[in-house]
Amino acid sequence: MPQLIVGLGNPGDKYAQTRHNIGFRVIDALAQAWHIPLAQHSKFHGLFGEGITPGLGKIRLLKPTTYMNQSGQSVRAVLDWYKLPLNSILVIYDDADLALGRVRIRLGGSSGGHNGMRSIISHGGSEQFPRLRVGIANEFRLNQKGPRDAVPYVLANFSSEDLKVLPDVLDLAVAAVTACVREGVEQSMNLYNGRVLQWR
Repeated sequence: MPQLIVGLGNPGDKYAQTRHNIGFRVIDALAQAWHIPLAQHSKFHGLFGEGITPGLGKIRLLKPTTYMNQSGQSVRAVLDWYKLPLNSILVIYDDADLALGRVRIRLGGSSGGHNGMRSIISHGGSEQFPRLRVGIANEFRLNQKGPRDAVPYVLANFSSEDLKVLPDVLDLAVAAVTACVREGVEQSMNLYNGRVLQWR
């Protein structure tokens, strides 16, 4: 069962509303749902909080504030401090090729070109740790033909249409993370990987 939930994003107001920061938003939603306050911890290079949640036990939440491509430094610091194995984490991050309204849980795998994941794999020394990808691709992006450059898209703010459904997306992600902690990652894959939010 995951003991450290990590949400990826970039620090600062400039990036706060971007699609790339959906991992930060999910951590904020989890902190609110589980009543776990977050505070800056210099030794962890990030915003961190821990608490005991009924039915889930002790939970730790982390938002690395190292910028995306150094996220592994923050994760490594927490793992070393609490003597946790790499596979005890669950990393939440954006996927520009997965539809908005979907999540995808995996037990391991490559970074898929995501700089934050690449950093965690590098600092952790393995690809074998659970992760939850949150879809951020709207219909316009999904219907684009030819090569699609992800960088401008992920660093842009959510559109006004996307913002209307974002609360539902966050609720789905919170439910999926909760299931991972309560039921286990493998069982949660069966529950959530095929689920699609319907709002159109």
